[in-house]
Amino acid sequence: MMGTRSNTRQLGWHLALCLGLIAGVALCQVEPFEGPPVGPARSVIDQAVFSRLAQMGIRPSRRCSDAVFVRRVYLDLIGTLPEAEQARSFLQDRDPNKRAALIDALLCDQRFADYWAMRWADVLRVKAEFPINLWPNAAQAYHRWIRMAISEGYTYDRFVRELLTSNGSNFRVPQVNFYRAVQDKGPVGMAQAVALTFMGVRAQTWPDQTWQQMALFFSQIGFKATGEWKEQIVFHDKTKRLDPGLSPILPDGRQVSIPDGVDPRSVFADWLIDPRNPWFARSVVNRIWYWLMGRGIIHEPDDIRLDNPPSNPELLAYLEKELIQSGFDLRHIYRLIANSQVYQLSCISPSDDPNAGPNFAYYQPRRLDAEVLIDAICQVTGTFETYSSMIPEPFTFVPADQRAICLPDGSITSSFLDQFGRPPRDTGLVGERNNQISAKQRLHMLNSSHIQRKIEQGPRLRAILGSSRQPQQAINRIYLTILSRFPTQKEVQTIQAYLQAGQIRWPMAMHDLAWALVNTSEFLYRH
Repeated sequence: MMGTRSNTRQLGWHLALCLGLIAGVALCQVEPFEGPPVGPARSVIDQAVFSRLAQMGIRPSRRCSDAVFVRRVYLDLIGTLPEAEQARSFLQDRDPNKRAALIDALLCDQRFADYWAMRWADVLRVKAEFPINLWPNAAQAYHRWIRMAISEGYTYDRFVRELLTSNGSNFRVPQVNFYRAVQDKGPVGMAQAVALTFMGVRAQTWPDQTWQQMALFFSQIGFKATGEWKEQIVFHDKTKRLDPGLSPILPDGRQVSIPDGVDPRSVFADWLIDPRNPWFARSVVNRIWYWLMGRGIIHEPDDIRLDNPPSNPELLAYLEKELIQSGFDLRHIYRLIANSQVYQLSCISPSDDPNAGPNFAYYQPRRLDAEVLIDAICQVTGTFETYSSMIPEPFTFVPADQRAICLPDGSITSSFLDQFGRPPRDTGLVGERNNQISAKQRLHMLNSSHIQRKIEQGPRLRAILGSSRQPQQAINRIYLTILSRFPTQKEVQTIQAYLQAGQIRWPMAMHDLAWALVNTSEFLYRH
């Protein structure tokens, strides 16, 4: 629903335009986004990327400012904005190692598990309703297990092995929902889901014969109903005999024998998680790079094939090696990437060369995920969203304080999330999530009563105005709350001119300021 604007609010449009040009939010001005030039390579990641750029005659961008970094690393690691005091403290800290210390702190934050459970729920198709049909109880159990595994630091090989080999009730052994979330429950469909999820290989990449041979490893999966409504047992069905006309051949071409009584899934899982496997470590480190950097070393990250080579083979090989040597500790990879100078580059491209982006010469700006965006809006305004489920298991309406990144089920209803590109979780492909901003989204942010009410009625802004003794204090606080930085001098001058020229009452003027800032690209985008 679109709101009706008063004359005061019309002036807010002018302020938004001014701030949009000044606050950079075009992401093209040096201040406040850039820091000093990058120094010599400090890590293998830096060496691999900077050497590649030097060969191509492309210089990397400058280092990002502290204000950009604190916001970026909070969003990228825990999917949440820093609070105003957290941003202020970081900006005023003179410790040269403060970035590394913040990375370590965020990797230990419980919100890390919340956010990355959402990411993995996209890949693992955690969705109660059509066409996945896990049902709400199973979807919530599945999500809880994913979050628990991340929180407790499961190694990636253990995480995947449990998903591939577990047996039991979909309510009580949540890992078995991996197979229940596959739409095509035939052996070939199962094989293709495993390859996409854990090897980054799409169905059309391999010939039919390869899929038929791989499918033998998933041909003894059984599904059995129980007396409890919607409960299902997933088990190794020994009554299903392997096709004698086909040999179980692994994707690397090696033929194996499966002894009687042995679950073929365990044979495949042993091969998959072996450190020598050419797909396993490669696919997950490439996916993590994509999630943190906005583009895969192999792009798209779920399209690994011979004719889609990595843009930087040395970088990909290094990350694979590090994951294996760490015992498949995914946090080790997050830490390596986030501490690199490559990750900490400015988002301002230093070159018009089209190869600059694919070779990571700068941090690639991209719009916030739908769930992260609405959580950020609620955080800066002190408001909540309403989410509902079509089926009341365990409740129809989600508790008011539930953050969007913590929603366990892709079927939970939200017009905002749908409009802003939340993935349907039907295929497990990264392309399901659409973070391209649209005219409809812009209009919703600019002129919907939904956003207006949050800004005008939200308790967070009222608290800022009530606790600030001087206008400059309130302005600083609003900037720190929304953009995680202090305003530039030019922005302060623009706001002061607006206050003097518009004859606007102070509280309404600050609402206009907040409304302008949440509509800037600086707020809407990771940068």
